[in-house]
Amino acid sequence: MPESRPTPREVLTRYHRAMVDRSADDLADLYAADAVHDFPFPAPGFPARLNGREEVRACYHQAWDPSPVRLREISDVVVQEGADPEVVFGEWEGVGEVLPDARPFRARGVLMLRVRGGEIVETRDYMDVFGTFGALGRLEDMVAALEERPATGA
Repeated sequence: MPESRPTPREVLTRYHRAMVDRSADDLADLYAADAVHDFPFPAPGFPARLNGREEVRACYHQAWDPSPVRLREISDVVVQEGADPEVVFGEWEGVGEVLPDARPFRARGVLMLRVRGGEIVETRDYMDVFGTFGALGRLEDMVAALEERPATGA
């Protein structure tokens, strides 16, 4: 009997589990070797795009390993399958704390995952960068990064 592959919705659930566990390896293992992960709203220290599973792994190790944020839970606010059966959209909310003083932390985002053959081949990651950087006391970094970006056409 052929092995069943996870559905896009199941992959989204595993993605959230990797976030709570802060496991860059578990997250990267969800991706195809040649996947693309885009951040349409880039944050300081994050590239606008990750190319391939190993860039995902390296980027999330760099972000999560030293991070003082500890997520306790991620809840699906809204999950919608796309008209394309490979696509799932997940609006999520995460709650936790920022160490060392356990300040409450809350973040929201939207993920679009394209899953083919049980692996993520494309991600569009719309994270609430202002909320996240605000909770970390780093809004100045976010503002400085925006001031450095060249203006686009009007």
